[in-house]
Amino acid sequence: MNMPVEPPQIAVAEKSAPPRTRRWGRWAVAVVVVAGALLALQSYENIAPGTVEARKPAPPSGPAPQTVRDAAAIKGDIPIFIDALGTVTPIATITVRTQIAGKLQEVAFKEGQLVKAGDFLAQIDSRPYQATLAQAQGQLAKDTALLAQAQSDLGRYQTLVKQDSIARQQVDDQTFLVQQDRAAMASDQAQIDAANLNINYTHITAPVSGRVGFRLVDQGNYVQPSDANGLVVITQLQPITVFFSIPEDSLQRVSARLNSGASLAVTVFDRNNVKQLATGELTTIDNQVDTATGTVKLRATFANDDFALFPNQFVNVRLLVDTLAGAVVAPNAAIQLGSIGNFVYVVRDDDTVTVRKVTIGAADADRTAILSGLNVGENVVIDGVDRLREGAKVSVRNGQGASAGADPAKSAPATDSAAPAAAPGQGDAASGQHRRRSRDQGAAPPAPQPSP
Repeated sequence: MNMPVEPPQIAVAEKSAPPRTRRWGRWAVAVVVVAGALLALQSYENIAPGTVEARKPAPPSGPAPQTVRDAAAIKGDIPIFIDALGTVTPIATITVRTQIAGKLQEVAFKEGQLVKAGDFLAQIDSRPYQATLAQAQGQLAKDTALLAQAQSDLGRYQTLVKQDSIARQQVDDQTFLVQQDRAAMASDQAQIDAANLNINYTHITAPVSGRVGFRLVDQGNYVQPSDANGLVVITQLQPITVFFSIPEDSLQRVSARLNSGASLAVTVFDRNNVKQLATGELTTIDNQVDTATGTVKLRATFANDDFALFPNQFVNVRLLVDTLAGAVVAPNAAIQLGSIGNFVYVVRDDDTVTVRKVTIGAADADRTAILSGLNVGENVVIDGVDRLREGAKVSVRNGQGASAGADPAKSAPATDSAAPAAAPGQGDAASGQHRRRSRDQGAAPPAPQPSP
């Protein structure tokens, strides 16, 4: 007997559950419908009422121009200096000593006094030397009389020898006696001269002009040439010199200029290198290089009329070696240093900047000589370079605070009646550029008036 066969259970399950793929299809249809609705809504909003043209999207706004200050490169002269450290050294420092022994009777100077060569300083007791002088003068008078007697006897002896009345030897002896008396007189005169010299030594005068120091011996003391300290020290202050050292690499340039007959100016400043003390002239270069330091010593002379320089004073020295004439000059603030070396930001006619590599030369406190890479009349950014890059838009605003070397034409506003003056060496093109920029940065043009 055949039994009925039931269908498989798995088939029944597939018929009862909806397929998963149908669910994903429904979601995809929903997403498409929503996207279409959004597109239709956007198209509707972009169509102006009563028109058939779609609204154009607003152009994207770019970054605002960077505000900077600039200055024009000009033609000028750049002095070439060598800076060094120096010490003020007097030409002469003399310790005044006595040249004879005796009691110090008088001190005629005051400590710190300015004296001239030949001024009276001190007096030593001269009485012993005056007595010696009198003794020498008396001996001279005696020997003078003896010589006269000997000469008279010689004359008689010469007459008698002609008559053959005396021996020839007696005449010769008398001749030698006359010569001895003459020698004695010469010795007496030397004693007199020595006594007079010693008397002069008792009157002590200044050997040079200068300033006296502290008194080293008081009045009433017995002084003699062997004393270690002397009487006083005189230091010459006018003129005065400054010793300083420069690197041996700079020696050839300085030596060539000095040997050519050029006068090299030397300026000295105080210890803080702020206040200028004096201006003088280079006079001497040492004859050898110090192998320990690789430097050579130089000496400059100063008139020191106002006594601004004091012996052993420490000073900062600036030696003017040469002057670079007619160079392209830019403010120091414009010079930047990066991976490409030294460069500047040049402001172009369209108010954008470009990076320009430059080769720099000598510089002073405010300006730098540009050997290559920049022309006279080109404008370089001197303030506001922090966020600049190649091609960046800038807005130039130059006020009275512009640094040295800035173009005066860009600081003054342009007017219709008179054009702003160009900087020296800038040329007409640069002046036109400044006028154009002034107009671009001026007030907005007036609104159009309604027609009547």
